[in-house]
Amino acid sequence: MADEQPQPGADQAPIAINILAQYTKDLSFENPRAPGSLQQGAGQPSIDLGINVGVNEQPQDNVYEVVLNLNAKGTTGEGKDVAFVVELAYGGLFQLQNVPQEHLNLFLIVEAPRLLFPYARRVFADAVRDGGFPPLMIDPIDFGQLYMQQQQRMQQQQGGNQDGGGEGGETPNIILPS
Repeated sequence: MADEQPQPGADQAPIAINILAQYTKDLSFENPRAPGSLQQGAGQPSIDLGINVGVNEQPQDNVYEVVLNLNAKGTTGEGKDVAFVVELAYGGLFQLQNVPQEHLNLFLIVEAPRLLFPYARRVFADAVRDGGFPPLMIDPIDFGQLYMQQQQRMQQQQGGNQDGGGEGGETPNIILPS
């Protein structure tokens, strides 16, 4: 009798995720006070870091561009003197097949950035190092927790609006506070 019961998901096509490309979309490094900011005694800069995830649907079927935006500003002298500013937009093209619609945003905002992050982190650290400073190694990021926080904020904002107003298909950006 156990053979007669259908297995969950047995009739569904398997989920397929392909990373079609990874690339540096934009990279900027500024050292406005060089060479003074690089001289002995300048001190370690204080770092203000920001992270943002953006998603763009592509014209091809089931292809999405996920862009991980990292930016940092290093300041010295009680935050008055800018030592450096670095900005990176690191992208990836993902082709998704048979991903249920209710899991699409979760993958694009959590899993895709998690896959891109180690590569973006290296490019980011190298840019800071090549600018004359010690490499800026960003700690790993829990994109799942950030997604949950973003969802809670959106629910709180929509709490006053009984109609909801959203279609549910919008992909929110995740922005880390500085």
